[in-house]
Parts: sequence; C-alpha cells; structure tokens
Amino acid sequence: MIRRNSVPESQNEMSDSQSGLQQWHSQLLSRRRFLLGLAGGSVAALFPAVCLPLSSKPATIDEWAILGQVQQHLLPDEADSPGAVKIHALDYLRFVVQDPWVDADERQFIVQGSHWLEDLAHSREQTSFLLLDQARREQLLQQIADSSAGENWLSTLLLYLMEALLTDPAYGGNPAGTGWQWLQHTPGYPRPPADKIYPKLNV
Repeated sequence: MIRRNSVPESQNEMSDSQSGLQQWHSQLLSRRRFLLGLAGGSVAALFPAVCLPLSSKPATIDEWAILGQVQQHLLPDEADSPGAVKIHALDYLRFVVQDPWVDADERQFIVQGSHWLEDLAHSREQTSFLLLDQARREQLLQQIADSSAGENWLSTLLLYLMEALLTDPAYGGNPAGTGWQWLQHTPGYPRPPADKIYPKLNV
C-alpha cells in the first residue's frame, strides 16, 4: 500500500518530516476525541459491530501477530528500502502501547482495532486475518478504511510505522539506524542510552 521513490535530501527536510508527523498525530488525536464523543466515550464502540454466530467467533486472538501483519502489509520490505520487519516496527509499537505517557485511549484504540479486524475477517472471509492472502487482506483493509474509525486506526498505525523508521534504536525501532541509513540522515548527539530513555527518567 506504500511505495517510496525518494528520500529527504537534507537535515531541514528531516526536521520538516518530524514536524509533519507531530501535526499528523495531533490531527488524529483530535479526530479520535470527536469520534469518542459520538461513541459515548467508549473506544470499543468506535468500531462498527460485526454480527457473528457465537460458534464462529474466535475465542482468543493473537493481537500482536495481527498488528504485525497489518504493518507488513502497509509497509512491506522492498529490495532498495526497509519495511516494517526490518525497522522492527512491531517492537516499537509494543513500546508505544506499554508507554504510560501515551494517551490511554490511543493505546486501547490500537489494540482494539486488531479485534475488530479479526472479527471482520471471520465475518467476510470465514477465517482469520492471519490466514488471508495479500489480495484478500488488501480488500479487507480497504473496507476498513471506508469507515471513520477504521481510517483513523490505519492512519495511527501508519504514523507509528513512520516513527519506527525515524526513532532512536533505544526505543525499539530502527535497529542499528537502518531507517536513518536509508534516509541518509545523521542523528543528533548525544543519543540516549537504553537506561536514559524518557520513560525511565524521573520528571
């Protein structure tokens, strides 16, 4: 779903990219708060109900496997550029969901979306999202993007994919600066050691 043909050419462009991500994040939060208000404040109520017979509802789902597959679909590895797997996007998303500094509704929203996607896969395809081929995954994700909550969910996952590409490796993504190398970016110094990342600081 994402194709990348160019990279930022300067530090100024990198700064503009990071500023753009912050603005994008603010817009997503504003839209989500509006949707939450319409849903009576419930994250679960944001997603359209999927009516499945009790016998066909999955008893448990692997939330992280589903989120990882969505990330790989949105940002596949290519010969000349790193994708979700190479930038450890799922590790970074785990960091986000476990980070108490991140908005609680946002953390719940990310995980709740995987449940909705799995229910939708069982409803439309009679199987798990994890067992669908690429074409059927694309169709299902396009259906999700047609709803306000679904579009917001996918946009949120895309936002954190971009953050995983740009983040310091201490936060779980961008191992060995893979994303920086692809973007021809030189990070600022000093970089944070693992025991000095912001969740571990007393502020």
